[in-house]
Parts: sequence; C-alpha cells; structure tokens
Amino acid sequence: MSFIKFELNLETFIDELNQKLEINNNKITELLNIEKKTYANFVKPFEMMDEYLEHFFTPISHINAVNNSEQSQEVYASALPLITEYSTIISQNLDIYKAMKEILKNDTLNDEQKKVLEENVLHFELSGAHLDEEKKKRLQEIHLRKSTLSNDFSQNLLDATNAYEKVITNEKDVEGIPSSDLDPARYKEDGKTIYKFSLQMPSYIAYMTYGPTQSIREELYKAYTTRAPENALIIDEILKLKQEMSQLLGYETYSDYSLATKMAPNRDTVFNFIDELSENSFKQAQVELDELRAIAPSELKSFDSAYYSEILKKEKYDIDEEEYRIYFEQNSVVSGMFNFLEKLFGISVKKVDETLWDEKAFSYDVYVAGEQRARLYFDLEARKSKRGGAWMHNFQSHCIDEQGEEQLASAFVVCNFAPSTQTNPSLLRHDDVVTLFHEMGHALHHVLSTVNENSISGVNGVEWDAVEFPSQFLENFAYEKEVLKLFALHHETKEVIPEEMIDKLIRAKNFQGALQMLRQLEFASFDFRLHDGAFEGEEAVQKLLDAVRQKTSLIKPPEYNKFQNGFAHIFAGGYAAGYYSYKWAEVLSADAFFAIKDQGIFDTQLGRDYLNIILAKGGSQSMDILFKDLMGRAPQTNSLLRLSGIAS
Repeated sequence: MSFIKFELNLETFIDELNQKLEINNNKITELLNIEKKTYANFVKPFEMMDEYLEHFFTPISHINAVNNSEQSQEVYASALPLITEYSTIISQNLDIYKAMKEILKNDTLNDEQKKVLEENVLHFELSGAHLDEEKKKRLQEIHLRKSTLSNDFSQNLLDATNAYEKVITNEKDVEGIPSSDLDPARYKEDGKTIYKFSLQMPSYIAYMTYGPTQSIREELYKAYTTRAPENALIIDEILKLKQEMSQLLGYETYSDYSLATKMAPNRDTVFNFIDELSENSFKQAQVELDELRAIAPSELKSFDSAYYSEILKKEKYDIDEEEYRIYFEQNSVVSGMFNFLEKLFGISVKKVDETLWDEKAFSYDVYVAGEQRARLYFDLEARKSKRGGAWMHNFQSHCIDEQGEEQLASAFVVCNFAPSTQTNPSLLRHDDVVTLFHEMGHALHHVLSTVNENSISGVNGVEWDAVEFPSQFLENFAYEKEVLKLFALHHETKEVIPEEMIDKLIRAKNFQGALQMLRQLEFASFDFRLHDGAFEGEEAVQKLLDAVRQKTSLIKPPEYNKFQNGFAHIFAGGYAAGYYSYKWAEVLSADAFFAIKDQGIFDTQLGRDYLNIILAKGGSQSMDILFKDLMGRAPQTNSLLRLSGIAS
C-alpha cells in the first residue's frame, strides 16, 4: 500500500516511454492469445496496464504545467504523439473490443466489473473500433493532430502571458492598490522605484481591481484579451477535426458525440437548461449593472467593471477584500481546511516529509477512521514557470491490482496564490480560499474512492457534467461562519476574524450574482453552440460569439477582445461541448449543500452519507443514481438560484 515516489528524468523519459509502450503492446498480444478470456485474466491486467502507464506519464504532464522549461516543453511535445498514437491504436483494436463484449455477455461479474466493461465497450465504439481500416487510420491521424494542437494552444497562451510586462513609474498610477499586491510588483532600478505588472492572475487581477488609472487598466485588459492571436488558426483546425471525427463515428455534430458520456440526454436539454437559467438571471443582472453604471463617472467599459465593482461592493457592504487577507494566511487556511474536513467527514491528515519538485510544494497522507487511505500533493503559489489557474490532477487511483493487493489513491492540488517571501507570508483573498476548497473537493472525490476497479475509481468514469459536483459542493462551505472560524486567524496576532467581518462577507457573497451567472452562461452557450455546428474561420467563430453576447453580455466588449483565443478549457482542456457542466453540476452541489447545512454542517449523518455514497463510489454508478441515493429524490434547480441570490 505504498505510494509511488514522484520522480522524473527528462533526459531518459522518451526512451523509457518507448520501452513501456513496447512492453504494453507485447502484453496485449499475450492477452489476446488467451483462449478462454475472463475478467480476471484479460480485463483486469488490461486495465492495470493503463493505470501503470498513467503513473509513468503523469509526472511529465505535471512538471510541464508547474515547472515549465524549454526542456520540459520539448520532452512533453515529443511524448504526446507517442502516447496519443498508442492510445488511439489500442482504443480502435477490434479484437479487444470483441473480447470485452464477449466477457460482458458471458462472464459472471459484480456490479463494478459490469460497469467497467460497459464503459469500455462505449469507449471502443466512440473510438471507432468497429469501423473499417481506412476510417480507423483517419481517426488516428485526427487524434494525433488534435493532441498536438491542444498542446500548442496551451503553450502559446503561457508564452504570451509570460512575455508581457507593464512597467509603471508614476506613484499616482498605483495609489489605492493594497500593499500585499503592490509589494510583489515593486522594484528598484537605477535608484528609482518602479512597479511591474504582468498577465499572471494575481498581478493582473490586482491592477484590474484596484488600479486607479483607466488607461493602464485598458492596456492590461487589451494585452490579456488579445493574447496568442496565432491560436485563431489552431481553433479553426481543431473545430474541423472534431466535426470530421464526430461524423466518422456516426454523430451529426461534436456536441452529439460529447453527450454520449454525459448526464444530459440530448442537445435540447442542454440548450433549454442554459436558456432557463439565462431567463431567470437577466432581469436581476440588468438591475445589478444599472447600480454599477450609476457610480461610474463616464460610460462603463469592460476594463472598468472590476474596478468600479470593488468600489460599489465597499459602498454597499462596507467590505474591503484587502482587509480579509490578513486573516487568510496560506498555512493557516490549509490547516483549518483539514480541521473542517475532519468535522464534516471524519477524515484526518498527517504531513509527509519528502522532497518534491519545488521547495514550496508539500504533501499529506489522508486517513479515514484511523486507516491510511490516500496521499495529496499541494503546490499553491504562483511562479513564472507555472501555468495559470488552479486544478486537480489524479496520480494513482484506488483499486485492487492483479495480485489482489490494494493500491491507494493520490492526487495533486495546484493553485496560483500570491507567493510567500522570506519576509512576507502568502496572504489569500477570500476568493482564493474558495478556489482551494473547490480543488480540494475534486481531490477528495478522487482519493476517497473505495472502488476496486481503477477505471471507474475516484473521478475516473464520472460523467463530465457531474464531475464538478463535489468541488462546487465543498467550496460553498468557505462562506459558512462555523467553518471560517476554524482558520480565519490574523497572521500576526492569531485573533479569530471578527464576527461582523464574517457577516459582511456572507452578505456580499452574492454581489452581482446574476451578472456572474450570465457570464458563465455566455461561456457555456458559446462552447456548446460552437460544437453544435460547422464553423469555419476566425470570422465565423467571432460572429457566433458576438451573437451569444447579444443575449448574455450586458456590457459590450471592445472589438479587439478575442476571448476565444484564450479559452483553454475547451481548446486545451476537456470541456469542449461541456462547459455547461459547471452549472449543471452546480445544481447538484447547491441541493446537497443546503441539505447538509440544514442539518448543522458538522458531524451530520448526511455528511457521512455523502462520504460513503458520492465520494466513495466514484464513477462506479451514474451520478444520477448516486444523487438520488444520497438525497432520496432528483435534484432541484431552484437550489442553484437560491445559492446565487437570484429570485426565481
């Protein structure tokens, strides 16, 4: 039950990868030569081969994201075609497909094993295993090209983000910016103090929220929304390849193909879902925007909204985000979060003494009822070599291997919080706390699984439009008074955050809730409609985005805004024709959250049931079934409107 040591040798990685792929191919030949194939002698070793390959490949993927260098880029770019070609060929192997179908039909199986085979059969069909050789060959070419393009899209975005820097020399241009944001930007050059702001999230958000000079806000905004223009050509090619792939597999559009593995049954359901939420949000969003316009001295522009929103928020709720940061020191937040999880689920942790990829990365072992269950790795601070944003990435999955031994799960939690220095701790915004809880929700979903089959354990096998449920569920608790008091301590005096500050934070929680809802629905609508038709060329993509914005964006963005070129979720991530999943899953999370809150949050029966049903069972059953097992009923959409402060 030991964990894999995190290690990576960039010099030898490609040679080792080629060796492992060759061994796997030979192993598959051996498996196919078995005369009487069963789950035990065929499916289990086949599944574990994939698990072990994941163990080997994850470190290069992880390092390329958190410690990006020319060498890591080169190795990762060289590895992608190899792993993609291997995966594509395996997924189209007709003999494996037939063997899976035969075992599903004839072998005696438990529920987990049956689900594994059903998922495998669907996966092989979505990969074209049943097609003729010419179509299979074309699908292989498409998958290989798509993986290269997605990596190029992501790398272009990272390079463009790192290439930009705004140098400010006039002190008036930084007046009002909190010291915790200003200190990292301050430099001495030729005896003079200057300030450098970048497109890295902590730096960019700081100036857009507090920067007093409109022209600089616009300059930063323009730099951010025009990043990586070369991605327009990549988008065009990706869309064409996805459409061709979908039609080869018998689907009219990529959206149809995407829904084959989601909870939502069809396209109309998704469109109706987005439209219903939009209609419920629009009237209140207009009121919220009118409030914002009323305090702006001139016409409100896209690059002004964050700045004047902060002013309005202070006026309405007497709340200053900066005042809260002194109570959210990173180490205190992490420690308090685990204290909360112990009260909610009965889990505990123990810090691990090990050397990782960065001196600020750290890890914990996770225990349930005193039994070791998992390991979590954390990398929480921003640095130039690190991809922006926040994410969870699974490493090992809980399962029983071919020898009957239990393998425990592990995962990475990655964020980009303000970096600590020798003299200053890492102080988080409350939004950062919410982000940490969100990614922790993903991580717990993966590592607390008790499923014995790796491909449906943890987040594996979970419908994509349900995978955000546990992360959104957990982030809701970051606004609860009892939870905040566990870790919101003044980083110097250790005093608990004052009651009135918590009350203000809770009151301000749904500030501009309808506007935020519409913004997410804009992304969801654009994504789904983009993959529900045949859009060719940058002009067609822009025209669609403009049409979507007519219904969802109450502030018209400037023409130079090319948001799509930075939409990594759908062009370099897994959310293509699935961005609606955030809101779809939020219905589940809001419903479950309110049910547990109404029971009292700590030490509730429903909290334990959530651990044993939603988290423990992973992808072994449809989330539709698991949710009904937990709640005793289907989800209710009015819970999401309630959570967002939108009157239904």
